[in-house]
Amino acid sequence: MDIKEKALQLSKELGGKIEMRSKISIENREDLAVAYTPGVAAVSSAIAANKEEVYTYTSKRNLVAVVTDGSAVLGLGNIGPEAAIPVMEGKSALFKRFAGVDSVPISLNTQDVEEIISHVKAIAPSFGGINLEDISAPRCFEIERRLKEELDIPVFHDDQHGTAIVVLAAVYNALKLTEKSIEDVKVVVNGAGAAGVAIANKLHLAGAENIVVVDQKGILSADDPELEERHKQLAEWTNPDRLKGNLQHAVKDADLFIGVSAPNVLKKEWIKTMAAKPIIFAMANPEPEISPADAKAGGAFIVGTGRSDYPNQINNVLAFPGIFRGALDARAKAITDEMQIAAAKGIAKVVDESMLNPEHIIPDVFNPKVAEIVAESVKQAVHKAE
Repeated sequence: MDIKEKALQLSKELGGKIEMRSKISIENREDLAVAYTPGVAAVSSAIAANKEEVYTYTSKRNLVAVVTDGSAVLGLGNIGPEAAIPVMEGKSALFKRFAGVDSVPISLNTQDVEEIISHVKAIAPSFGGINLEDISAPRCFEIERRLKEELDIPVFHDDQHGTAIVVLAAVYNALKLTEKSIEDVKVVVNGAGAAGVAIANKLHLAGAENIVVVDQKGILSADDPELEERHKQLAEWTNPDRLKGNLQHAVKDADLFIGVSAPNVLKKEWIKTMAAKPIIFAMANPEPEISPADAKAGGAFIVGTGRSDYPNQINNVLAFPGIFRGALDARAKAITDEMQIAAAKGIAKVVDESMLNPEHIIPDVFNPKVAEIVAESVKQAVHKAE
């Protein structure tokens, strides 16, 4: 059986990947009275007297909602809320496995921005955080922005920020090996969807000054009269040299290529036109923008992908469990840019400099230090901001 057949069989046999379990034993009348009525009234009364006590007396302190509308599920597209449930269950399993965070998959039967915002706000009292997942761009930007403004618990769109955080961690370590600074490198981001925009933003916040973003129509430039409305703000601070053309033109003299786009769009001949020791992060799944073999043949110094069967897997699992662990433990009201950059530095730090090499710039997802170090980095960022 291949992986897909195993996934089908396992999900069928188990009826999904997650279940709810009680933390307490209910074996007699006294247990029942403590767990439910009349004992539970004392707990409810304590929370009614001080709403913050909900974090002391309930599962809210360790519970995250994993919310989707089924509009951008993996590489499958707009397949609907029911078909998205297995992915949300998988996400919940990862939260628990890597950081001990409990979570509930929630698939909403609407793709209306206002309805999604309203539904998430309505369920928020039960949760210590909201993880938005597989919601298509550009709606995802508005949904996250509004929820962050209107809720007092952390809201995090993992497809944007999780990817960007791990990419930034990989960039930090790759630049150590190439002996270049983030302020001086030319970065090309191929793909201007949720992940591409977030990656560009995160790199800019971390100090990158020369970022060129490319979409299906070519290089984004602020002086392009035909630029889509959703890309205008991004174009204002990217592409400082106002380059024109396609991906081939963009990568000339670039130090770093980051792909969150489509298979086989980067040619090995183009890598030869990049700066010395070019770095290639080709993260389209399941087929990357260029195969690692072709990238190496083109002269790439470091190659990363989103796949587990190649070195340097850039995987969101390195970020979101530890980020929520740290945010929940610190009782953060939001997941800020400072917390995200701290998380990226934490991930990068897991790879000891003595172990750092072109085939190992990012830790393995099963490294037990990752979530712990990321959580601690996030907590320190929270306390620093207080």
